[in-house]
Amino acid sequence: MAASASLTDASLTDTAPRKTGLVRFLAKELLPKGKILTPFNVISVAIMLASAGILVVRFAYGLGAVTNLSQSFPWGIWKGFNVVAGVALAGGAYVVTFMVYILRLEKYRPIVRITVLNGFLAYLFYAGALLLELGRPWEVMNPIIGNSFGFSSVLFLISWHFLLYIIAQALEFSPAAAEWLGWKRIHRFLAGMTVGVVIFGITLSTLHQSGLGALFMMAKNKIHPLWYSEMIPILFFVSSIFAGLGMVIFEGSISRRVFGDRISPEHARSHDGIAVGLARIAGAVMFVYLFLLAVNFLHRQLWLEFSGAWGAWYLVEVIGMVAVPMVLLLTGSASRHLGIIRLGAGLAVLGVILNRLNISIIAYKWYAVGHYVPTWMEVVVALGVICAEIWVFRWVVRRMPVLSRSPEWAKESH
Repeated sequence: MAASASLTDASLTDTAPRKTGLVRFLAKELLPKGKILTPFNVISVAIMLASAGILVVRFAYGLGAVTNLSQSFPWGIWKGFNVVAGVALAGGAYVVTFMVYILRLEKYRPIVRITVLNGFLAYLFYAGALLLELGRPWEVMNPIIGNSFGFSSVLFLISWHFLLYIIAQALEFSPAAAEWLGWKRIHRFLAGMTVGVVIFGITLSTLHQSGLGALFMMAKNKIHPLWYSEMIPILFFVSSIFAGLGMVIFEGSISRRVFGDRISPEHARSHDGIAVGLARIAGAVMFVYLFLLAVNFLHRQLWLEFSGAWGAWYLVEVIGMVAVPMVLLLTGSASRHLGIIRLGAGLAVLGVILNRLNISIIAYKWYAVGHYVPTWMEVVVALGVICAEIWVFRWVVRRMPVLSRSPEWAKESH
């Protein structure tokens, strides 16, 4: 492992564009690395090609040609799954950067870059998914260019939070790109901005995670009482913490297998300890989340609404997807059992996805006779967005110092 890491470090400097020429360097880096005909590649390419064809029809003939959206159900799976749920799963970026740069928990530094990269790409692609479901996507620039600002709109705040946070995450990750390109002076400048950008990004994260919850406070009569609460902004923020950490654990386990040749020895040695620490933190935050749910349940006397299939479905989410994974994460971290931790992290991630879908789609207008059900084309496009994100993520990790060591000259900037 150490030998492969040293070869990786050498390749970062020997093939730098300052020696080979930027155009030639980039052309070489665009070439595929590794096996091409793998099951994932074949399936994901098929999904992305199908998605591209569906989107051509969508933009040529409108949303009605490929979706089941209507005036009664204007938000579908592209917003509910890719945006509302996806943003919560990207919360690991602001949590990990807070722990490393603000709390100075150096134990978690090896996962900062891959976590920030995952968050950056998630926001970038999920913001793109947002455009797919807008009836007039070209007007998305209105909050930016000053046409119909809408200062009193929650969406106005969220749109600015999204834009600024994407920029902040791009700056947080930019030192890795500078190292890849061998830009020493630019790297020194970007590295010097890191702490300030991190603080700015954390502030934006707390605002837009809770802002998404605040958006649903305006739909009090449209969301089932078991899922509606005046505490939705707080619940969205708290759940984004353990959802993000759960995603970091889940993604870290996969990356260790897929990108084993890119992982530095320090990162490999610290993997288990990082997973245990994150599981302990995620479990504690889930306990806080359950406490808030209990307070909301008692304060709003929700036992009056607790009956039938909706009551059972609520228990599936709260007990099966919050309480159970909380216990798994806490017991797994106590016994340092990575299998239990991964299971708990996976269930926690699924639980937050289910919660966001319940609020935005499933329990939204639960009383309606003709409820929204996504078409197969909506599902394919939703999966296509995720596949495209994974392709870009994999391309970056295989080329830039995300999991591997930084060049020696870059360490002087830290």
